[in-house]
Amino acid sequence: MDYTSLDSYPYYTESEKLVASLGYHLVELKVSPHHGTTHILAVITAADPSVDIGVDDCSKVHHKLLPFLEEKLGTDDTYMELTSPGMERNIKNAAEFALFIGRNLRVWDKTITDWVGGKLLSADDKSLTLEVTKDDVSETKQISFADIAKAKFIHL
Repeated sequence: MDYTSLDSYPYYTESEKLVASLGYHLVELKVSPHHGTTHILAVITAADPSVDIGVDDCSKVHHKLLPFLEEKLGTDDTYMELTSPGMERNIKNAAEFALFIGRNLRVWDKTITDWVGGKLLSADDKSLTLEVTKDDVSETKQISFADIAKAKFIHL
């Protein structure tokens, strides 16, 4: 799985600061022109991993983020879709892992050709660490991003 710093995406850094001030994290931000209109796709998650995102959360962030981005873009001819990561999110960029610390997820580990699931304890720009529990015994497992084929949330 590739790691691309989230700060490398246009408008991400400033937008993340705004979203963080509201108690959330910006997981994904895509700004693209489309037939004369600017389309914005934003995905947010709660700063607290035990909290799920609802419609009110998305609305709260949408009302602050859209005018902010319209000012940055210099246009109000925009369409913005703002969502939560969803229960079945496929993690697309290894940089996202740092935003989901404390959540349960599973990764397809290419070295063992199987899923490894557990609670995400930490993530940096090279690997992640999971707390894996099997038969009531917990252990930590570090997995390099190079060894991850795909990753998803686990919802119990």
